Amino acid sequence: MRLITALALMLTLTACAGRPSLDDPKLSDRELRLEEFFDGKLVAHGQFQDIFGNVSRRFVVDIDGDWDGQRLRLVEDFIYEDDSTEQRIWTLTKTGDRTWEGTAPGVQGVATGEERGDVFNWAYTIDLPIAGGETILVSFDDWMWLLSEDRLLNRAYMKRAGVTVGEVVIYFEKR
Repeated sequence: MRLITALALMLTLTACAGRPSLDDPKLSDRELRLEEFFDGKLVAHGQFQDIFGNVSRRFVVDIDGDWDGQRLRLVEDFIYEDDSTEQRIWTLTKTGDRTWEGTAPGVQGVATGEERGDVFNWAYTIDLPIAGGETILVSFDDWMWLLSEDRLLNRAYMKRAGVTVGEVVIYFEKR
């Protein structure tokens, strides 16, 4: 009974945890422009951790971005710590001065995002590959902050069936 109570309390606290907002006070005068930041070669380092803080997967991503004036294409080559690999190719389209839509294999419908100052919020649902060739349907609420001209921090909140299952933290750097 104590274990069930502790788990219920933990889930409640996790669900109530503060999340970023596009209306949060700005910490810098930098302006994130996805088409500029992701045009070219980048490397990213990241990890997934569950709601209890356990890190269960780390990875490096080589990214080749191409902005043609209308669409941003990102070829992401993941290498996981267990030497498994994955490739995801995103096609993003600028839909307004600060809004974006995007697609990638496995993404359900269309991903949507908005830039404000040095922040970008990106939301989508994807059939995410997991071990053994299986996939799970998860929703991502990605928050990106431009740290400098060539560095970006991404914190992605993950949910499955409406329940928070963990977070992915990624650090991008232009080459």
